[in-house]
Amino acid sequence: MRIGELAHATGTTTRALRYYEEQGLLRPDRSTNGYRSYGQGAVRVVENIRLLLAAGLTTDDLRLLDGCLRDELTGTHACADPTPKIEVFEQRLSLLQQRINDLVAVRDQLLDRLCDLRRPADTANRPACPAPVTTAATA
Repeated sequence: MRIGELAHATGTTTRALRYYEEQGLLRPDRSTNGYRSYGQGAVRVVENIRLLLAAGLTTDDLRLLDGCLRDELTGTHACADPTPKIEVFEQRLSLLQQRINDLVAVRDQLLDRLCDLRRPADTANRPACPAPVTTAATA
């Protein structure tokens, strides 16, 4: 299939596909006239690239997973050597957890400031501070 067909099949743009190619993540064949030609496996590769980028991985991370990009990421994992995948996922999960911790600390500081702002000047009649805001993700 050609680049426009792959873009349509994966819900992305031809520009994004060219970027993935520049980053070494997508390797089309070239016809004699120079057109890119993609096999059916390219659909899974692009879907995996988009899934992993949306999950917070970088293109550098994805290059380390090279052979695994053709793998089914949400089901059975058939990489010949899953070690790079494991290492990248563990590293990224650690970074994401640190971001979550940082965001929770910022939220708590904002709640404390909000509580201070809502307190009347008369400290004898202080209302209780608001409970932390919860969402479906934190509840």
